[in-house]
Amino acid sequence: MVDVGPPIGLMAIGLILWLAVTATIGGISIQTIGIILFVIGLVWLVIEMVGSRRGTATVAHRERVVERPVVREREVR
Repeated sequence: MVDVGPPIGLMAIGLILWLAVTATIGGISIQTIGIILFVIGLVWLVIEMVGSRRGTATVAHRERVVERPVVREREVR
């Protein structure tokens, strides 16, 4: 199953910073950080979708093998 929650959350934070915040911190534009976060979230979402289509996002399961000691019944005389 595709886990799209984190990339969509990152895209939402990026869009909020890009479109709703008009501040700068020490010469760094918050809007630029928002664009960068949005693009990273978009790329992450595309990778998740392509990975699930190819089957690379699946987890391999190993079977657990437990060896049990051999128990013999007593012979009755």
